[in-house]
Amino acid sequence: MTLAAEAAAAAPAAAAGISGSLTLGLAGAGAAIGIGLIGGKAVEAVGRNPGAAGSIQTLAIIGMALAEAVAIYALIIAFQGR
Repeated sequence: MTLAAEAAAAAPAAAAGISGSLTLGLAGAGAAIGIGLIGGKAVEAVGRNPGAAGSIQTLAIIGMALAEAVAIYALIIAFQGR
């Protein structure tokens, strides 16, 4: 087998690794931005209405969990090599 043929055969495996890493990196960054925005807005909301802190905290935790789920789904996809 020539060097070019070996490189062509190895390219799909390398591309799968890069795409999985890229998928995980972008999803992690998106989840981090989403969690930061949710946390910041929750603190702002509690500052405006301290009496509603309990319900705001509950909604913020649910929102953060949903944002983190996106990163977990991306982790699963990255490990599957898609």
